[in-house]
Amino acid sequence: MASPELAPAAEQPAPARRRGNPSALFVLFGIIAAIVAAIVVGLSAAQALVLLGIPDPGALTTYGLPAVRAMSEIAAVLTIGSLFFAAFLVPPQADGVLDVGGYRAVRTAGVAAIVWAVTAAMLVPLILSDTSGQPLAEAIKPENLWQGVGQIETALAWAWTTVLAAITAMLIRLAVRWSWTPYLLLLSLVTLMPVALTGHSASGGSHDMATNSLVLHLVAASVWTGGLFMLFAHAWRGGAYTDLAARRFSVVAGIAFAVMALSGVINAAVRVPFEDLTTTTYGRLVIAKAVALIALGVFGWMQRRRALPALEADPTNRLALVRFTAVEAIILAATVGLAVGLGRTPPPAPDAPPTLLEVELGYNLDAAPTFANLFFGPWRLDLIFGTAALVLAAAYALGLWTLRRRGDSWPVGRSIAWVAGCFVLLVTTSAGVGMYSPAMFSVHMGAHMAMSMLIPVLLALGGAMTLALRAFRPAGRGAPPGMREWILEFLHSPPSRFFTHPIVSSVMFVGGFYALYLGGIFTAFADSHSAHVLMNLHFLLSGYLFYWVVIGVDPSPRDLQPVTKLAMVFGSLPFHAFFGVTLMSMGSVMAESYYRGLGLPWNSDLFSDQKVGGGIAWSAGEIPLVLVMLALLVQWSRSDKRTARRVDRAAERDHDADLAAHNAMFAELARRDREHR
Repeated sequence: MASPELAPAAEQPAPARRRGNPSALFVLFGIIAAIVAAIVVGLSAAQALVLLGIPDPGALTTYGLPAVRAMSEIAAVLTIGSLFFAAFLVPPQADGVLDVGGYRAVRTAGVAAIVWAVTAAMLVPLILSDTSGQPLAEAIKPENLWQGVGQIETALAWAWTTVLAAITAMLIRLAVRWSWTPYLLLLSLVTLMPVALTGHSASGGSHDMATNSLVLHLVAASVWTGGLFMLFAHAWRGGAYTDLAARRFSVVAGIAFAVMALSGVINAAVRVPFEDLTTTTYGRLVIAKAVALIALGVFGWMQRRRALPALEADPTNRLALVRFTAVEAIILAATVGLAVGLGRTPPPAPDAPPTLLEVELGYNLDAAPTFANLFFGPWRLDLIFGTAALVLAAAYALGLWTLRRRGDSWPVGRSIAWVAGCFVLLVTTSAGVGMYSPAMFSVHMGAHMAMSMLIPVLLALGGAMTLALRAFRPAGRGAPPGMREWILEFLHSPPSRFFTHPIVSSVMFVGGFYALYLGGIFTAFADSHSAHVLMNLHFLLSGYLFYWVVIGVDPSPRDLQPVTKLAMVFGSLPFHAFFGVTLMSMGSVMAESYYRGLGLPWNSDLFSDQKVGGGIAWSAGEIPLVLVMLALLVQWSRSDKRTARRVDRAAERDHDADLAAHNAMFAELARRDREHR
C-alpha cells in the first residue's frame, strides 16, 4: 500500500509583521530560572548540605551548579517543546516538508539541544565537586573526572544526558520533513530519563512510586513548558496557524496540568510527611511550587476563556495570546528554577530508618506469595504501566462511544480482547504479582511472560488502531492533518516498515530473553528499579510488535500471507522452549547476591525458584499459541469467504465469463486429443 501524503495546509491569512527575534526571550527565561535556583539554594539548601556533613566545595560550585542545572532544564524543555510544536501543533506543507513555523521550531530545537548537551557536560564536574566537597578546579582534573564519573550515579546520568543530547542535536540538523519530528521528539524524551531515574526519588522508601511519579512529572512539565515557550515565540513572530496551535496546545496543557498536579502530590507525599510541609525547608518549597502550579492553572484557564475566543474570532488578533503566554512563560521559568532548588534541598529525615526491603524494593513484603497474595492481596498501583492500562481502556471506551454515537458498529470480541489485555496488564504490574516480581525470579518470569506472550496478543486482537482510524474523522482536503492522518503516516513510515519485517520483529521478540537473561544484563541490573521498568517496556513493545504483524487485525505496513504468519509463530516457539529448558538446567543462580541480600525467609532455595521460572518460560507459549492459531484460522476463513464473494460478484457481472472460458479451454483440449487419435 502506498504511503498517503499528508493533507495540504489550509489557506491562512498573511502572517503579521514580525515583532523581533524571540531568542533573546529564551535566554531571559534561562536567566530567570538560573537566578531563582541560585537564590533558593543560597537561602535554604546550601546550609542544609553543610549541616548534613557535606564539605563546602566553594561558592563556584554551590551557586554555579543550580544555575547551570536550571539553564540545562530550560534548554531541555525548549528542545522537547520545539519538537512537539513542529510535530503536532502546526501543520507541514502538502508534500510533507516542514512549513515555516515548523522549520523555525526545529531549528530552535537544534540550538537548544546543543545548549542542553553543553550544560549537561558542565554539570558533570560540578556534581563531582559538590559530592566530594573539593573545589571545582580539583574535580575538573582529568584523573579525578574519569574516576568520579564511574562512581557517582548522578554524574554518570548527566554524562549520558550529554551524549544523548549531542546525538539529538546532530539528528535535528538533518530534519527538513515532518516525518522526522515525532521520532526526534521521542529521542528527546528518552534523553530526560537518565536524570529522571536518579536523585531523591530513586532512593529510600517508596522509591519505586517516587521515581515513576517523577518520570510522569518531568515529561508533562517538559511538554507543557516547552510547548508554551514555542507557542509564545510563534505568536510573537506572527506565524501562520497560531489559532490552530493555540487550540491544540490548550488541550495538551490541560492534560499536562492534571498529570503534573497528581504526580507532584504523589512525589511530595512520598518524600515529606504532611505535618512537615510548613515546618521544614523542603516542605515550604513544595508549597511554593504548588502555589506556582495553581497560578499557572489560573493563567491557562484565563487564556482558554479570553485569548482563544479572540483568536477564533480574528486569527490575526494575537495580542491577548502573547500577553497571557508571556506571563505564563515567566512563571514557568521561575518554577523550573524553584524545582532545581527543591532538588538540591535534602528532604526531611523519616521518623524511622527504612528497612532493607524498603531500600531495595521501595516497600515491605510481609508474607509468602500465595495465590491470594498474588492476585487479591494489597495492590500497589504502578504509576507507569498501571496508569497506562487504565488510560488505554478509557481511550478505547471513548472510541467505542464515538462510533456508537454515529450509529456505527464494532465487533464485541475485539472490545473484550482489549479490555482483557488492559486488565491483565493492570494485575501484572499493580497487584501482588507486580510487588513480588522484583523479589522472586519465578514471579518475575511469570510477569514477563505475561507481558510478552499474553497481554500483546489480547491488545493486538483489540484492533485499537483500526478503531482510532474509524473514530477520528478525516481532516478533509486542504485542511491541516489531524490524528487520523498522523496514524496513517506512522503506519506507512520507514521505521514502521523496518520494525514490522518478519525477521526484525521475530528477532526482537525472541532475542530479548537471551540477551537479558543469558547475556548477563539481568544479573548486572537486578537491583535497579529503572532497569525493571525498561525490561517491562521492552517485553510489552516487542510482544505487541510481533503479534501486530502476526495477527494482523490492525492495518500493517506489510501485507503478509497467512503461511508467513504461521511460520513466524512456529519459528519462534522452539527458541522460547529452548530458553526455558536452558534456565531449568543452569548450574548457577542469576543475580544470586541480589536475591540473597533480600533475605526473604520463604525464598531461601534460589536454585529451585529459578527452575520454577524456567518452567514458566518453557510452558508460557501454549495459551498465546492457541489464541493466535484461532485468530489466524478465523482470518483465513474470512479471507476465503471474501474471495468467494468477489468471484461470485464478478461472475454475475460478466455472466461467468471466466468459467465459460475455462470450459472452452478443456473442450478444445479434448477435441485436439480426439483428432490425434
